[in-house]
Amino acid sequence: MQIITVVQARFSSTRLPGKVLLPILEKPILIRMIERVRKAKFVGQLVIATSINSEDDQIEKLCNEYNFECYRGSLTDLLDRHYQVGLKYNADAVVKIPSDCPLIDPSIIDKVIKNFTENNFDYVSNLHPATYPDGNDVEIFSFNALEKAWKEATKNFEREHTTPYFWENQNLFKLGNVKWETGLDLSTSLRFTLDYFEDYQFIKNIYEELYPKNPDFSLQDILILLKEKPELLEINKKYAGTYWYDNHLDELKNIEEYKSKKL
Repeated sequence: MQIITVVQARFSSTRLPGKVLLPILEKPILIRMIERVRKAKFVGQLVIATSINSEDDQIEKLCNEYNFECYRGSLTDLLDRHYQVGLKYNADAVVKIPSDCPLIDPSIIDKVIKNFTENNFDYVSNLHPATYPDGNDVEIFSFNALEKAWKEATKNFEREHTTPYFWENQNLFKLGNVKWETGLDLSTSLRFTLDYFEDYQFIKNIYEELYPKNPDFSLQDILILLKEKPELLEINKKYAGTYWYDNHLDELKNIEEYKSKKL
C-alpha cells in the first residue's frame, strides 16, 4: 500500500502568523515536528503541503534546505490540496497531520495508520471522539474516499478542513476511531497544539525540558514532566478545549458540544 503522509503548513496563520517557523532549540518548529513524524514506522512518503501564496515561499525554501518533498496548492481549499498530493504521488491512502502538532507522539501516528491498514476502513482518526491531549491529531483515508469527498463536498468548512465530509456523512463511508488505551480523555484539558503565542511558550518549555535528555521523548514523558512541574500547564490553560469547529456547531451533525469551548 502506497501511503503518503501530508503535513499541511502555511505562514499566514491568522492567530499566530509565521508560527511554523518560530524557533525551538535553534530550529524552526516545523522541522522539530517533522523530526517526530519521521520517527513513526508507517508514514511512508512524507510531503509538506503548503500554498501558492508568496508568503509560503519561505516554507518551500525550508523544505529544500532540509531535502523534504514540498507541494504547493490552494491556500483555502485544503481538501483540494490533499487530493492533489495524493494524485501526484499515486497514493493508496493519505495521512493528514496538521503542522500545529509539534509534540505529536510517533507511536500514536502508527496506531492510527495500523488500524486503517489492518481493517477495511475508508477513514480512521483519533478524533471522533478525541481522547488524547489536543495536538496528537492523526487522520488517514483511502484515496478513493478522498476523491469522493473532493468531488462531492461543497460547504466551505468541508473544503477548508479537508475531512468533515467523511465524518458528517457516515452512511457513505466506513469509519474507524482510535481511542487512548489508558481509558483517559484529556482532549479538552491538555493542550499541546500551536495556535497562540502562549501555546508556543508551552511547547518551547516542553522541548527545553525534555529534548536535551531524550530527543525521542514520548507523550508519557510529557505527562510525567507536567506532573512534576504543573505550573507549565498554566501557560496556555485558558485555550484548552478550543477547536476550529467551535463556530460551526450549528452546521455539524457529529460533534458533541461538550467537546467545544468558545473563548
